[in-house]
Amino acid sequence: MIDIGGIPSVPPAFIYLIGAALLLLFGQGKARKIYLIALAVLGLAAVAVLTPQTSWVFPVLQGLELTFLEVDNFSLIMGYIFAIIGAAAIIYSLDIVKENGELICGLLYLGSAMGAVFAGDFFTLYIFWEIMAFSSLGLIWYNRTERATNAGMRYILFHLFGGCALLGGIIIHYMNTGSIAVGPVETGIGYFLLLISIGVNTAFIALHTWLPDSYPKATLVGAVFMCVFTTKTGVYVLARTYSGVEAVAYMGGLMCLYGVAFALLQNDVRKLLSYHIVSQVGYMVAAIGVGTYIGINGGFAHIFNHILYKALLFMCMGAVIYSTGRHNLTELGGLAKKMPVTMITCMIAAFSISGVPGFNGYVSKGMVIHAVELEGMHLLTIVLMLGSVGTFLSFLKLTYFTFFKKNDVIQAKEAPLPMLIAMSAVAFLCVAIGVYPKMLYAILPYPAVASHYHAYGLAHTIGTLELLMMTAVGFVVLLAVFSPHERITYDLDTLYRKAGRGFIWLCEQPLVTVTDGMDKGLRKVADYIVWFSRNPATASKILAAKAMVAMAGSAVMRTLNPGYIQYEQDLAKLKQMHVDEPVQRVAIGTGVLLALLLFILYLVIYLTHGVVWI
Repeated sequence: MIDIGGIPSVPPAFIYLIGAALLLLFGQGKARKIYLIALAVLGLAAVAVLTPQTSWVFPVLQGLELTFLEVDNFSLIMGYIFAIIGAAAIIYSLDIVKENGELICGLLYLGSAMGAVFAGDFFTLYIFWEIMAFSSLGLIWYNRTERATNAGMRYILFHLFGGCALLGGIIIHYMNTGSIAVGPVETGIGYFLLLISIGVNTAFIALHTWLPDSYPKATLVGAVFMCVFTTKTGVYVLARTYSGVEAVAYMGGLMCLYGVAFALLQNDVRKLLSYHIVSQVGYMVAAIGVGTYIGINGGFAHIFNHILYKALLFMCMGAVIYSTGRHNLTELGGLAKKMPVTMITCMIAAFSISGVPGFNGYVSKGMVIHAVELEGMHLLTIVLMLGSVGTFLSFLKLTYFTFFKKNDVIQAKEAPLPMLIAMSAVAFLCVAIGVYPKMLYAILPYPAVASHYHAYGLAHTIGTLELLMMTAVGFVVLLAVFSPHERITYDLDTLYRKAGRGFIWLCEQPLVTVTDGMDKGLRKVADYIVWFSRNPATASKILAAKAMVAMAGSAVMRTLNPGYIQYEQDLAKLKQMHVDEPVQRVAIGTGVLLALLLFILYLVIYLTHGVVWI
């Protein structure tokens, strides 16, 4: 443990994990609310007192230490934003979460995410990585619907696969290097296993389908937690291990365009937001793939800003669902006057994610695109700009059809006060960072480099406004095209589900048939061996007679051998003999033949298996 100015410094993860364990002591009344607020404040304070080079190490074996706290500029910014949004999510939950189990899952999830970003070694990272997966599963299953149960099963299967890949990559990396410190990985099988595991949590395309499948089916508070921690922890670990890999940068571009394209097609408000997580994480991944100082700064700035506005968007849509009981755009509308605070905070979040000047998303998104431009990646630059256009269209669609479209029949009232407090606080931060980005620059991994970036350069600001205005005009002109619909959109998970059903059919039908056949065949062989061993002499005569009857029974042999009937009569007599009866007299030749066969069988086994008898 390290003391900082007399204040003991402990891993912030422990505060939330221990806090989750003690929650049951406070029931479900006012005492629980006070306890949760105190826990949120304590978590914020635990991160606030940390300074770079602080560490907390636990020796396990000789030469092997688990580092539960390793503080530097990279982990510290993640700790700040996780603690901030964790506090907001806790306040948001005060009046709407009834069961302690759901809150325990949320606190375990928050604590394990905090543990993962402050982990100084891969094995500690793996421990918290797995706790994240299973605790977040509870936030899906607490919705207690069949759709949530099924989505949770698919979710945990993906993350079990990712966890296995992570563990395999860690072991191979340790065997190759002798080091478990979190850092760059040598090329090889371990390199690709680690990249796959990170790709699952970061929602690389083809590994992303768990996200839009599960997040819309989580509880209202659960979705707020889930939109923050898993993917951003993945991006953080990606920055630690694969910074500067060009293929990673282009994967980010694919995520950006793919996510926004599917978001535009959605009717479910939380599914639209979920696809935009894939898209927005694409900006972060692209920046990490660039790997320059300004690229890393842009990636972490976008992590920080994205967590704020994305959590705010899920809070706002959660408030809408809580008040109306509806989650599809085709069922919503007319809420601007009924839920004014929710509407204003949602508009702030929508402007932020769309990169409108004056809001935090503009600052970080511009930094990412600037980093890509400096590296001469023109195609990636165009893709990221197209992603910005699609994002603005998506949130024009979301806000218009939720709040401003005419709907005279919908009944709603403003969300409970704790929800409004949390939403307003996060909205304030979105605006504050957008207006005064230097407060963000000061906590980026490379603050000196960040201080030279001018977010509000005249050319960049005017160009952004022109692009946004053209997009808004296009939305108004083509409003009918962007109207929500109730058609089902098919993603790659459709292929996975068909493949899964095919695999289950293969296991239940052909494989079961084959194994049953093999089982019956082996049983028959075993029965024959037992039958033969009871009286080998008589059994041999019966088998020889059967063989003669089979040979003489063909149509050709019957015409050539009139004695066929005699063979059948001999066989019938032999069958009347019981093989269990002891042999009265056996020809010496038969005995010698059987002894030779047994000796040859023993010799074959001895030579092929190298049996040594002592």
